[in-house]
Amino acid sequence: MALIQATDSTFNDLLSQNDKVVIKYYADWCGSCKLFAPKFRRLSDDSRFEGVTFLDINAEQNPEARKLAGVNNLPFFAVFKDGMLVQGEATSKEENVVAMIEAL
Repeated sequence: MALIQATDSTFNDLLSQNDKVVIKYYADWCGSCKLFAPKFRRLSDDSRFEGVTFLDINAEQNPEARKLAGVNNLPFFAVFKDGMLVQGEATSKEENVVAMIEAL
């Protein structure tokens, strides 16, 4: 599935329209965020995660979406199921993100 660039204005609709959602919160100045971007894109195309919606959100430009997930550091990953936050974690480790997605 394609990676979707979300904003505060589209965030709630995307959560309500998709059962399983994983989000990468980033900032343009965040080096670790940039390094993780190709990994996240690859995960979004991984057949293991069929049915999971992958969102990218700029944490600085979208304070409402950031607040809903409790973002406290970047990159920050959050997983939502049926519109509810299941887990959030600041990490740069791909295996941590995979474990979060698999827990959905």
